[in-house]
Amino acid sequence: MHALRQVDVFSAEPLLGNPVAVVHDADDLTEEQMAAFARWTNLSETTFLLRPSDPAADYRLRIWTPGGELPFAGHPTLGSAHAWLEAGGVPAAAERVVQECGAGLVDVRRGDRLAFAAPPLTRSGPVDRADLDHAVRVLGLQRADVVDAAWIDNGPGWMGLLLPDAATVLDCRPDFGAFDGLKVGVVGPHRDDSECAVEVRAFCPGYGPAEDPVTGSLNAGVAQWLAGSRLPASYVAAQGTVLGRRGRVHVELAGDVVWVGGDTRTTISGSVGLSR
Repeated sequence: MHALRQVDVFSAEPLLGNPVAVVHDADDLTEEQMAAFARWTNLSETTFLLRPSDPAADYRLRIWTPGGELPFAGHPTLGSAHAWLEAGGVPAAAERVVQECGAGLVDVRRGDRLAFAAPPLTRSGPVDRADLDHAVRVLGLQRADVVDAAWIDNGPGWMGLLLPDAATVLDCRPDFGAFDGLKVGVVGPHRDDSECAVEVRAFCPGYGPAEDPVTGSLNAGVAQWLAGSRLPASYVAAQGTVLGRRGRVHVELAGDVVWVGGDTRTTISGSVGLSR
């Protein structure tokens, strides 16, 4: 049996963020067992805590969707750090946790809420016309709705679209059967008197839920693209609204580092048997 926690990430209120299932002490599990459990939970991500192979790390994390393994993902990073600390993990440095994952070492800052340092983008720059036309078509948008577009991929494969306002983001009606592997995030500004600076949505059919409720990796990529220019250096993003969630992602550009934070809380704890 393995200890299991299901952690709700990016909401201070129960059941309004994005859950991640975290399996502790998973060094004895095979990739086949990890993949099978991720398919069974059917959450956007399921993670497995292992002993680090890098001496600079506090733990190693493997991140699985129902469709396969990811090198990095944001809400699983925060939820897994929360679970590791709650289970008695003691980091080498009191003010931060260092996670080892497929994307390398990721710093998780401790404080009022956990926040991860966004890893470098693996793909950036402009989107070519064919890919942009594809994204516009499958989201039910018009080309004139897109203010800007860029690759903002830090592992999952994100394309980012900046739309004119939050209402246009909320009005997207994606044709999930036509995505053909596309993973796209859309962002649009709220009014100045709103609690949140922007509304975000993440579309990734084939990985698990076709629309991810609240997405740390996408928000990290958006901030690396837009924070300090078209968006403030520090802001709060809303996500999950159309899914009945109330995700709040706290973004801060400090120097050349983007920090992406959110509230975390354990909603389910127990154990799971994964051996035959």
